[in-house]
Amino acid sequence: MPLVTSKEMFEKAYKGGYAIGAFNVNNMEIIQGITEAAKEENAPLILQVSAGARKYANHTYLIKLVEAALIETDLPICLHLDHGDSFELCKSCIDGGFTSVMIDGSHHSFEDNIALTKKVVEYAHERGVTVEGELGRLAGIEDAVNVSAEDASYTRPEEVEEFVSRTGVDSLAIAIGTSHGAYKFKPGQKPQLRFDILEEVEKKLPGFPIVLHGASSVIPEYVETINKFGGKMPDAIGIPEDMLRKAASMAVCKINIDSDLRLAMTAAIREHFAEAPSDFDPRQYLKPARANIKALVKHKLVNVLGCNGKA
Repeated sequence: MPLVTSKEMFEKAYKGGYAIGAFNVNNMEIIQGITEAAKEENAPLILQVSAGARKYANHTYLIKLVEAALIETDLPICLHLDHGDSFELCKSCIDGGFTSVMIDGSHHSFEDNIALTKKVVEYAHERGVTVEGELGRLAGIEDAVNVSAEDASYTRPEEVEEFVSRTGVDSLAIAIGTSHGAYKFKPGQKPQLRFDILEEVEKKLPGFPIVLHGASSVIPEYVETINKFGGKMPDAIGIPEDMLRKAASMAVCKINIDSDLRLAMTAAIREHFAEAPSDFDPRQYLKPARANIKALVKHKLVNVLGCNGKA
């Protein structure tokens, strides 16, 4: 099966009341863990690559790893650029075989965001590629994305209809209280998603696919394992999974997951070296890391996203 766009995935997800997992990838073991889990659960997938991951792993290597996943799984897989910040980056990914791109113009004014997003949409649609735009700004740090709490802003529902109609985007990332990175909320803070905003957006854009970024749950057992074996991660609270499941039952058709993958992988590697400090064979410490990612993704597909059996 060749790579697919997100269009048909999102149509089915909206009607079915579930979301597609968009998992960030950086290397072979991460891709293997994600796709093995999806194959066992018969789930559609979005594998997404940030600008930083593309620079780290090399565009060609990532493309070939994803092609291998297609051969091994025969699943519908969409290859997506996460947080593209320029027309040139989006164009490079489109020309290089990606089937979906995100253009994040949320740091621009409303009019400049529309102009940039529209430019990417026109180029992408001529080549059969889908485009995700963004309105509102999430706080937090992830790769090149760094937004302070003071600069974060919720999406304004009154702007979404105009933004979508003028740009022609295929999906829209909104800010309703999620946050990039592992340090979303401090102990004592109560995570809360603004479902009132999501409901208003859904009314303005009936049937239109909405995206949540910064939706990792910062699973405590991974943080505890990392700290048990020499880490110094502060206590942090992620997005409760029941809130994500509720969002997936509404207009949210794509939920991004990155930090939880990093935590799962790092926890396994730290635990391995604590038990085998003299080991220098990458296969020995990357194998349990891959297994941790697989277990995490299976959990997300079934218990959070609800897209198992939907391929």
